[in-house]
Amino acid sequence: MVSSTVWAHHMFSIGMSSASNIFFAVSSMVVGIPTGIKIFNWLGTMYGGKIRFDTPMLFCIGFLFQFLIAGLTGIMLAVAPFDWQVTDSYFVVAHFHYVLLGGLMFTLFGALYYWFPKATGKMLDETLGKWHFWLLVIGFHLTFDTLHFAGMLGMPPANLHLRSRPRLGGTQSDRVDRRNLPGCGRCLPRVEHYSFFAERLAAGNDPWDAWTLEWATSSPPPEYNFAVQPEVRSSRPLWDLKHPEDPDWRYE
Repeated sequence: MVSSTVWAHHMFSIGMSSASNIFFAVSSMVVGIPTGIKIFNWLGTMYGGKIRFDTPMLFCIGFLFQFLIAGLTGIMLAVAPFDWQVTDSYFVVAHFHYVLLGGLMFTLFGALYYWFPKATGKMLDETLGKWHFWLLVIGFHLTFDTLHFAGMLGMPPANLHLRSRPRLGGTQSDRVDRRNLPGCGRCLPRVEHYSFFAERLAAGNDPWDAWTLEWATSSPPPEYNFAVQPEVRSSRPLWDLKHPEDPDWRYE
């Protein structure tokens, strides 16, 4: 509910009333509290686990880091005097890309690599997946990190007159070159999908050694999922099925 009240923190410069500015500034800062709690929850979950740096996990870690940056720059934009200075600049563009691309795109790719074996019964290529991740994350940061600084220097988006502003023109032209890296990274999943019908390693029912019941069915699953309804007696039902001799097992 709080997140639905932050939308006007990009509109401090349009001449809203002081009461409106204060309300949206406070709500934009308050929303950072549950967001920070979520990030610490995710980090705590990872800290309590035995992490395998497979491709889905790499994309999840990339999401965490970029979502943190997106949140921090969002708090900066919640400060009305600062927002007035960077409104209609590349700082806002960079913040927006960190939210949508750094957050949403990386989670979607992580989900793709994680669920593809269950949906198709075959594994995507792990080497290509890691190349995809590193090209995308390095190219993404080289492209959008610098836009924060260009925005604070006063560079507006879609500026056609960069030659008269040499300190900003170099930043933009370098950014165009750096965009090739994430572009190459985004091509790799297409290569993997086009080569899907080649001989691939069968995924099996549970390639990730997971805990939850969707990995107890075949890959791909039948239309009815389970012929017999499974019993769920804990938060890790698949582990209970795989290790019935260890009912009191606790994750260390």
